[in-house]
Parts: sequence; structure tokens; C-alpha cells
Amino acid sequence: MNELERIAWDYAPQGLVLAEDRIIRACNRPFAEMVGRETAELIGQSFRVLYTSDTEFRTIRDVGMEALQKGGLYSDERMMHRADGEAFWVRFRARTMTPEAPLARVVMSFAPLGRAEGARLTPRERDVVSGLARGQTSKEIARALDLSPRTIEDVRARLLKKHGERSAAGLIRRLAGPGL
Repeated sequence: MNELERIAWDYAPQGLVLAEDRIIRACNRPFAEMVGRETAELIGQSFRVLYTSDTEFRTIRDVGMEALQKGGLYSDERMMHRADGEAFWVRFRARTMTPEAPLARVVMSFAPLGRAEGARLTPRERDVVSGLARGQTSKEIARALDLSPRTIEDVRARLLKKHGERSAAGLIRRLAGPGL
């Protein structure tokens, strides 16, 4: 990579990652800073290090898979966590170079949307909020997590009460902070 390409890569206004089979092969400085780690520490690591639970890591894998297989592109907004556990929201975009096996080689971008308001969410709450942020219904979230829809509704109701919100959209906005 020449000097200008290196500058563009390291000073891009968003995090960039090249991954092969969910292993980080290259990432830029903004991505490393976003997740609170050193670039060298991330290279060769599984994306699992960026998730707080195995369930969250497994669930997110299949999100967008069909779109990647059909058109090679996928985008969503999702909650991620820094090394210190602080939650934040990103606009995620992915382009696969191998639609027949979408995760074999994929380039991703992560643009921060805002900070989660200091609230520490339990792993279950994170799973539910992430599903809500992806526009899933309680039934869809329950199916993905192998739980009952009633359990998801209970967690959702508890989150709404805890954060003084009346709707899932309001809850997502509150947790994402002012950048959303």
C-alpha cells in the first residue's frame, strides 16, 4: 500500500475491516479506536472478541446473510461494545467478495451513531435491544434466541420502564444517545 492509500485507510471517517470467515485480517485505526483496542491486537482475532456473549455473536452472524448472498451488500444499525463494556451504536455496512459464501471474505464499515447513555444492560437486555434495533418483532427475537415471546415481552417492558420510555423506538433513541 502506498503512502496515500495508507493515509486514506488510517484516517477514514469510519471504521473499516476486512474479515475472512469472521476473523479480522485488516482494520483501520478508527475502527480500533471505536472498539477501544489497538489495531495490532485485533488482527487475527475472531469477531467474538467484540461481543459480550456467545449468543449475541452467533445471532448476529446470520443477520443480513440472505442479502449478502443475493446482492453482495448489507446494511443495518446495531449496538456494539467497547473493550471496557461501554455500549455504542453504529451504522454497519458489509460487502462480500464471495456471495456464494458471504463470510469467506467481506469488507465492512462501522460509522458511530452515538453513545449509549451509561446504562449497563444485561446480556439478555442487549440481545432484545439489538433485535428491536434491527426491527424484529418479539416473536422474531424469541425465535432467534430460542426463548418464548413472553420472555422477550417481559424484558422489553422492563427496559421501557427502566428508561422511562413508552415505545421501542424511544428506547432505541435513548440508548443510542444524541447522535442517532
